[in-house]
Amino acid sequence: MTTELKITGMTCGHCQSAVTKALRAVPGVQNAQVDLSTGQAIVEGDADLQALVAAVTEEGYTAQRASTPAGLR
Repeated sequence: MTTELKITGMTCGHCQSAVTKALRAVPGVQNAQVDLSTGQAIVEGDADLQALVAAVTEEGYTAQRASTPAGLR
């Protein structure tokens, strides 16, 4: 399963690295990629959404499920 998150508050490469590391540490995550320029994270695995959001929040950023464009619903 793939989960897309919108991350806010990241301003630099260190932020990106911290969020990536936090997401990858969540049980059930197989891989996580964070894009600083778009503020998006793509997480692969069966991790719980609340656990992903909590991991990002603990690092000092905010996260929510990215909305799906209307044409892709």
